[in-house]
Amino acid sequence: MNTATAQLDAADHPVVSRDRWIAERKALMAREKELTRLRDRIAEERRALPWVRLEKDYVFDTPDGPRALSELFEGRRQLMVQHFMFGPGWEQGCPSCSYMADHTDGMTVHLAQRDISFMAVSRAPLAELQRFRQRMGWQFKWVSSNGNDFNRDFCVSFMPEERARGEVYYNYTMQPFPAEEAPGISVFYKNHAGEVFHTYSTYGRGVEVMMGTYSLIDLTPKGRDERNVPNRMEWVRHHDRYEPAPAANAATAAGSCCSAHS
Repeated sequence: MNTATAQLDAADHPVVSRDRWIAERKALMAREKELTRLRDRIAEERRALPWVRLEKDYVFDTPDGPRALSELFEGRRQLMVQHFMFGPGWEQGCPSCSYMADHTDGMTVHLAQRDISFMAVSRAPLAELQRFRQRMGWQFKWVSSNGNDFNRDFCVSFMPEERARGEVYYNYTMQPFPAEEAPGISVFYKNHAGEVFHTYSTYGRGVEVMMGTYSLIDLTPKGRDERNVPNRMEWVRHHDRYEPAPAANAATAAGSCCSAHS
């Protein structure tokens, strides 16, 4: 929690009659409907994107032993992957990626009903992932790409020489990035012949689709209430590391290891 904005008070905000509020709310609702229809049209365009056939059948370390990407669909046609920032030797996973992952367990049963399997992928060794997963109490599948090129090929892990140049290829452009690992979401499809296709990836602020908490926060008067700093998500903690929130004027805490880069 932080003090990004001044405390709200009726003296600082318009207060109107109920009839005027309804009129203004309906005007805003018309804009919200426009956004909903635009979101639907973009979803159609997303589904119409061409696919890329994968030439590599990446092998991951899993709790059940080595498994190729094509074996991780669990009998379904679609696989969604969270590129979770957790590099080899890290003490714990990225707080912002953990914030994303906190939303996952309740969704997987519903995703399965739409022919979608879900898993997280990180470059840290499997034992490190399992230890952190147990601490956080998560149930979703999490596999290690430590022995393959998956993270590099999907532009979410960067070599020291790349970072030394000051820019890396992330979110489909060259840009500075503050860490050796980056967040993202990728989607794959497996056809009846067993071929695997890459259908979609999103990075930067695109990963907010997994942050349902933000959607609720955005409904409130104070909104996200984040400081205007490069890492707007500095307030995010691992869910077992939050202190009880004071009623007001909480001190801004140290930052998370990644932000939603544009």
